[in-house]
Amino acid sequence: MSVVPEGLPAVITITLAIGVRRMAARKAVIRKLPAVETLGATSVICSDKTGTLTRNEMTAHHVILADKRLVVSGAGYAPEGTIALEGAGDEAAALAAAEPIIRCALLCNDASLSEQDGLWSVQGDPMEGALVTLAIKAGTDPATTRAQWPRRDEIPFDAAHRFMASLHTAPDGSAVIFVKGAPEALFAMAPAPFDAAMWNAHIEAAASEGERVLAFGIKRLESVPDRLTFEDVTSGVELAGLIGFVDPPRPEAIAAIAECRSAGIAVKMITGDHAATALAIARQLKLADDPRVMTGAELDEVSEADWPRIAREVAVFARTSPEHKLRIVRALQSDGSIVAMTGDGVNDAPSLKQADVGTAMGIKGTEAAKEASDVVLLDDNFATIVHAVEEGRTVYDNIRKLITWTLPANGSEVFAVIAAILVGFTLPMSATQVLWVNLLLSATLGLSLAFEPTEPGIMQRPPRSPHAGLLSPFLIWRVALVSSLLGGASLALFFMALARGDSLEYARTMVVSMVVVGEIFYLFNVRYLTIGSVTLRGILGTPVVLLAISVVTIGQLAFVYAPFMNQAFGSSPLEFVDGALVIALGAALLVVLEAEKQVLRRTGWFKELKS
Repeated sequence: MSVVPEGLPAVITITLAIGVRRMAARKAVIRKLPAVETLGATSVICSDKTGTLTRNEMTAHHVILADKRLVVSGAGYAPEGTIALEGAGDEAAALAAAEPIIRCALLCNDASLSEQDGLWSVQGDPMEGALVTLAIKAGTDPATTRAQWPRRDEIPFDAAHRFMASLHTAPDGSAVIFVKGAPEALFAMAPAPFDAAMWNAHIEAAASEGERVLAFGIKRLESVPDRLTFEDVTSGVELAGLIGFVDPPRPEAIAAIAECRSAGIAVKMITGDHAATALAIARQLKLADDPRVMTGAELDEVSEADWPRIAREVAVFARTSPEHKLRIVRALQSDGSIVAMTGDGVNDAPSLKQADVGTAMGIKGTEAAKEASDVVLLDDNFATIVHAVEEGRTVYDNIRKLITWTLPANGSEVFAVIAAILVGFTLPMSATQVLWVNLLLSATLGLSLAFEPTEPGIMQRPPRSPHAGLLSPFLIWRVALVSSLLGGASLALFFMALARGDSLEYARTMVVSMVVVGEIFYLFNVRYLTIGSVTLRGILGTPVVLLAISVVTIGQLAFVYAPFMNQAFGSSPLEFVDGALVIALGAALLVVLEAEKQVLRRTGWFKELKS
């Protein structure tokens, strides 16, 4: 009974459950309980860009034709703004030249806008919503235009082919195919001669400003076919132009990345966007001092042996596929990293399962992604992942505190009992008294540690090693030291009482009281493992700690002075002087341990206590 900390498994489970509740309050829903602790060890976070690191509020900012650029004013989905020629030239002619691409953007599109109380929102894909907003700014009525150009068939967008195509009947009865998608995909459809260098220069210019670029193409047919097939768009699609979108970084994501870097957590951006666009956003987010970018095509050329090095050194992965995500996670893990990975699509499920902490998006995530994940972000926000990591570190800290506090209580009992057996004197605690101490302390003081708030500076520490055990050298030393001090003080009181002629019951009551009071004072010390506890905040504690101490105090007073408890547990009322002596020894224990903590921290004997 003395050796086994029987309440520890239950209290640790409760601590994890409290962590789940705290994370849920911060928009991170934990689907698998062990993920709470794993989050605290996270050393790399791999994140998508759009909607996670950025606002996911697309705004068409530039309309790019072969020989001119038009700039679009306004932000968000509100159709308020103008389209003007950038630089000198005939603005009316430029606007007329942009009509085909704007019509293509509106018709090869499934989104719609709605307004409520002055706030505009999009139903459908955010980028498509931005295109509807662009059409309205150009003076086009979406409903009228779509009625005049009815859709006959479509090829939906897919990551495999990276474009969407729709077949329409024009007002004159002819058939027209509108295509939108990744520039590379539409360049391959364009008829010769095609000036790829000129268009790539436009793309690089837009991407360097942090814009995401889509290409738009038009193909006219002599007759209206029954179905739209991939063969219809493999060639002959005239490039109408490009549209550049801005999606500003979330301010909270910038702050969260700074917090990650101070906590020694690397952040990797993995996106399907153009490399220059992704790199520009990475610089705005300050993802690294000098972030490197690699594309999926470049990754395909990397040898298997070089993958861990590339995954470690590169901060931005652009134009990637789900297979690249999976390989990046495996490469990071092979280097000993604990990886959290975000994803939202069906194709992300393998990488979410492979990651140590798979994190699905709650808003835009598919059911397959959520089922494969350990955590679901209710707001699709990168900052929420960082909050979850902070809570994970807090949970791990609280579990360590719980173990560091629990074991000396058992250790002091074991110390006293073994000493009695070896030397041959009467047991200083009866079996029922051992049960009383374990029940009283574990159900109150032990449980209160599960509610401890986050320690100051927790996100300035480097991630703990995944191979580190709960019992570090410092904690083993602390358990041995406190067990010896508390056990020694208990035996000293026991022999003192017997030497002056007190009854065995009285002496045992002194021992039980010393263990309980010592653990109360030790609780304040263990609330902060690496910094001083003798502060106003440390002494006052949290409401849960104060409530637990009140319950323990009432229970122990009943144990000492209530006649029915005296009869049940073989205890005896203590005199005031002896009670004061017990309290003084408990306070002395706190002072000694605070001094020990400061000495170890200043001398650097234990790495975790260094300043």
